[in-house]
Amino acid sequence: MMSHIVVHYSDIGTKGKNRVFFERMLMRNINQQLPRVARILRRYGKIVVETENNQDINKIIATLTTIPGISSFALAKKSQLNLADIKKNLSAILKGRDFRTFRITTRRSNKNFSKSSQKMNIILGDYIRTKLNKKVNLDNPELTIFLEIGEKEVFIYLDKYSGIGGLPVGSSGKVVASLSGGIDSPVASFFAMRKGLRVIFVHIFNKTIIQKDSQMKVIDIVKKLSTFQGDSKLFLVPFEKIQKAIITNIPSKYRMIVYRRFMMRILENVARGERAKGIVTGDSLGQVASQTIENLSCIYEGLSLPILPPLIGMNKEEIIKIAKEIGTYRHSILPYPDCCSFLIAKHPETQGKIEDIKKMEKLIAGKNKLIQDSVGRSVVKTLVNR
Repeated sequence: MMSHIVVHYSDIGTKGKNRVFFERMLMRNINQQLPRVARILRRYGKIVVETENNQDINKIIATLTTIPGISSFALAKKSQLNLADIKKNLSAILKGRDFRTFRITTRRSNKNFSKSSQKMNIILGDYIRTKLNKKVNLDNPELTIFLEIGEKEVFIYLDKYSGIGGLPVGSSGKVVASLSGGIDSPVASFFAMRKGLRVIFVHIFNKTIIQKDSQMKVIDIVKKLSTFQGDSKLFLVPFEKIQKAIITNIPSKYRMIVYRRFMMRILENVARGERAKGIVTGDSLGQVASQTIENLSCIYEGLSLPILPPLIGMNKEEIIKIAKEIGTYRHSILPYPDCCSFLIAKHPETQGKIEDIKKMEKLIAGKNKLIQDSVGRSVVKTLVNR
């Protein structure tokens, strides 16, 4: 019966003359995530999806709730722009529906339609009250009936579903994201996607200790995140040569800072090759020793691309809550021997000074060559969201 989906957005509505670009980007993403649709149409203030017959409605709902840019959506029935057809379709929707009280909520973007929103509420409310013997309750109804009167048609629906909001993936550009395998970095990547960024994932690992099963954890995290942005690219970058150089030349209390600096330069190297515009990290201020303001200043120093840490002001409980909501938490908590665990000193430096760090780094010969070697030995995987 419900052959159309009415998609609403919020952030896109603020874009003024650029709105069409964002709307079309969202339409493209919907079409990629829902390949079996008849048509996707732009309408004033919304997007309309025409579904094919025999579609799995539950799958459609589950998919649309994961597409950034959608604030809400509804399965709707289309009606012509006349009162008789609206009443006919309204009766069809309500047939067999068990309710005692109701309310009509009408939105009229088509100001040429002869009756105002308030007038339609009264007319249709009286129609349902007398035809179906139901009562109007504006404050706490059992059923709310929504009408949207547009330029070319009217859409009628009963249930609204929440989306994740934000902007369509790809509309803000492309970034690389550090993916450690822990809880924080997948959440940071999700926030980047929700603001319209297409994310390329980079996982840096020690080839001498990481087994195939361990890498599957990271791949599973990327697969889960791909439900939000579609097909995703993952770089698996070996780090063992750099790690040996750091352990050999850098005092233990400074190793984490130096490691993170190498990691950031690996990320920037990948970003350059992928023509990405920035680097996303899972840093949360003060959460661990490497994330003090002094140490982050050392870690980010010298980079030319913007560093985007979406979690910078969040606490761990907030991050865990979101990780559970987006489905990455159960993968993130699986045991995994990451590079960091082998470099953390018992009492790491929390107030690093960049001049000291640079002096120590001079002890590591061929820094740029080491970085290029690691990136050159990367394994690149494309994970298809189907």
